[in-house]
Amino acid sequence: MQNQGYRYRHVVGPEGKGIPLAAYLAHAFNHSTEAEWVDRLAGGELELDGTVAISNSRLRPGQVVIWNRPGWLEEETPTSFEVLWHDGHLVAVHKPSGLPTLPGAGFYQNTLLTLVQAQFPGARPLHRLGRATSGVVLFGLTPEATSRLLGDWGGVTKQYLALGTGIAHSDRLDIRTPIGEVDHPRLGKVFAASPTGKPSRSVATVVERREDSTLFRVDLHTGRPHQIRIHLASAGHPLAGDPLYTHGGVPKIENPGLPGDGGYWLHAERMEFTHPISGIKVIVLAKCPLMLQPGG
Repeated sequence: MQNQGYRYRHVVGPEGKGIPLAAYLAHAFNHSTEAEWVDRLAGGELELDGTVAISNSRLRPGQVVIWNRPGWLEEETPTSFEVLWHDGHLVAVHKPSGLPTLPGAGFYQNTLLTLVQAQFPGARPLHRLGRATSGVVLFGLTPEATSRLLGDWGGVTKQYLALGTGIAHSDRLDIRTPIGEVDHPRLGKVFAASPTGKPSRSVATVVERREDSTLFRVDLHTGRPHQIRIHLASAGHPLAGDPLYTHGGVPKIENPGLPGDGGYWLHAERMEFTHPISGIKVIVLAKCPLMLQPGG
């Protein structure tokens, strides 16, 4: 499906002082080359402080750049989701694997957010799952409930099922590998295991040992990007089929995939929280795919 395009807004930072616009954009947004930005400028797609921009415009910090990106053909994704629980304040849904939670990485309309807002206008996602990850995603429906729950997000518990490579020797892994940005040849930076990263904790419990893999139930105690993929890889059990992370919790050396690439098995099975308005305890469950069921 071709979307209707998007209007991107960017404020020039101090590093842009005196730099030609096309060169600055190529550095700030390395998904496109300088030549590609020159072509977009020639086509009148960009504005600088409210007027049509030209490629050799010299920048000043604080200037506003607008890219009126024309519509583009998005990759096909699942087109439905399941409502697991809702009231007038919150809604929990089951996101299918292959559907991005939010716009990004070439997706604008083909997202869970678009589908949920068509049924629940104004719904706001309180967290996100990776594109290939399935399971529970929670949305706020009122400003009060959204604000209160985000303010107490540390009290929300989340439990996942994950299929890791190799046979785990221990029944329980308490993984505390710090997570931060590291180099990636295609994206510049991605989140991965890093000694200078933020403190992170996951506890993985063995559910089943298979011939060459282990099914884990994972409790998250922090919420870093791609935390389970990174942590199980750092513990010696990269997710089966993960195109990006390998042993040590770092990107693969040769031809590493992108964070949104699929192929691995990860499912957000359970979420528990105290309702921010009523004070009752809410437990939401999303049935896992057969591959992540014991004996699957």
